[in-house]
Amino acid sequence: MLSPVTYSFHGMPAVVRSKAMENLLSLAERVARTNATVLITGETGSGKEVIARALHHYSLRHSKPWVDVNCAALPEHLVESELFGYEKGAFSGADSLKQGLFELANTGTLFLDEIGELDHKMQVKLLRVLDGTPYYRLGGVRKISVDVRILSATNVNLEEAVRTGKFRSDLYHRLCQIHLQVPPLRERPEDVVGLAELFLQQQDSRFYFSPEAVDGLQRCSWPGNVRELRNLVSKSLIFAEGPCIGLADLALTVQGPTPVSGGATSFSLGSIEREMVLKALNETSGHQQKAAKLLGISSRTLSRKLKSYGMSEELEESIA
Repeated sequence: MLSPVTYSFHGMPAVVRSKAMENLLSLAERVARTNATVLITGETGSGKEVIARALHHYSLRHSKPWVDVNCAALPEHLVESELFGYEKGAFSGADSLKQGLFELANTGTLFLDEIGELDHKMQVKLLRVLDGTPYYRLGGVRKISVDVRILSATNVNLEEAVRTGKFRSDLYHRLCQIHLQVPPLRERPEDVVGLAELFLQQQDSRFYFSPEAVDGLQRCSWPGNVRELRNLVSKSLIFAEGPCIGLADLALTVQGPTPVSGGATSFSLGSIEREMVLKALNETSGHQQKAAKLLGISSRTLSRKLKSYGMSEELEESIA
């Protein structure tokens, strides 16, 4: 197994242990030295912004402004004013001049996340600016020219959006001079533990994962990718009885991860946890307090788990 390498790209840490991400970062470093526009694709939470920040970090513009915006988070009527700015008095509430994000990113990098959410009107205006055409601020009479390197990202299949008419083909080709695909977390399980340990250290350095928890983390498919992993780690700190986070602490909070199937060896955190509890009860002849001690959890936690399995009454009858 490769040793984890920790990077920091403009304040965003990244842990890389997988060969797939090492190769992607190596490619990003080469691409960064050009002025080509780059389209970064991948599933939600897979780490597209990390790659975008790496491109700026390795570029000749690294000491210049970095500006990022989530296009999906902007109300439709505000997209134009946010990107291109406005003059004082351009509309009701415009009490002063506001520079747009293109101006703020001048000589640097502008990262347009969720680019697939832009409507057709904004796609046309964005294309003109990308082609080097000066633009007006809203309500302006003086054209603005900028020198900005554009990076964009999406979890939408833009090629399909082009075929269905939802995205302009000319804008797609302008944005996608270089295409970088970020693999989902399930295709790079080597990165899971390193990332989980990073998130754990960021929140409480006293905690660590048990070997069983490490194995469980690597076997999940993580449909929510890195965001889901970060959320799981945060929750596990709440439920852990001590500094060692066990498989049971993770299983208590796992909602999204789908079992990874491999023939006869299908995996589920919940089913493994249940097997561990049953084994402990069997070894202690059904004595819940002793079983809880064996599992490294409190009697109350064990009781709660048994109720969730629908087993508490059954055990009471068997003991009686």
